[in-house]
Amino acid sequence: MNVKSDIHDRLAASLREARKARGLSLDAVAKLSGVSRSMVSQIERGESSPTVATLWNLTQALQVDFAGLLEGRPEPGIQVTRAGAAPVIQGRAKGVTIRILSPAEAVGEHEVYDLGFAAGGALDSEPHSAGCREHLTVIEGAVLVRSGEEEVRLGPGDTARYAADRSHAILAEGGAARAILIVQDS
Repeated sequence: MNVKSDIHDRLAASLREARKARGLSLDAVAKLSGVSRSMVSQIERGESSPTVATLWNLTQALQVDFAGLLEGRPEPGIQVTRAGAAPVIQGRAKGVTIRILSPAEAVGEHEVYDLGFAAGGALDSEPHSAGCREHLTVIEGAVLVRSGEEEVRLGPGDTARYAADRSHAILAEGGAARAILIVQDS
C-alpha cells in the first residue's frame, strides 16, 4: 500500500468514526461544517482528497483534534473551542452575530449560542419543533423578547425562558447587546 492511499484510508476512517460517535448524519455534518453532503460522503469513502480548509471545517464541526486526526490520538479530557474558532452563522438575522458554542453532537437536543446584537439588531424565528423552549440570558445591553403574543424587556443578568414552538423574536433595544441563548428541544 502506498503512503498516499494509507493517509486517505486513515483520514476517511477517522472522520467517519468521529461522525458516527457523535450520532450525526452526513446532512448534519454538512450543515455544521459548511461542506456539502456529497463532499463529506466522498471524503469518508476515501474518494476525495480534502483541502486543508475543508478538513479544518470538518474537524471543527466534529470537534476532533486537527493535528491528531491521522495519528489516532485520543481526544483530550477537556475540549476547548477558542473564541476565534467557534463557528459563526451568517445571514440568519439582521445585525446579529450568532456564534455556536455547543458541541456538534448536541444538535437537535440542546444548542448554545452567543448572540451579539448591533444597535437595532433583531433575530426573528419561525416556530421550532413542538415543545421546544429557549432560555435567554442577557450579558450586556437590553433586549425585547417576543414569544407568540407575549413580550418582555430584559437587561443585564436577566433570564427569560419561553416557548419557541411559536413565532418568536429577540430585538436589541437602545444600542448594542449581547446574550447567551440555549435552545432546548423536547
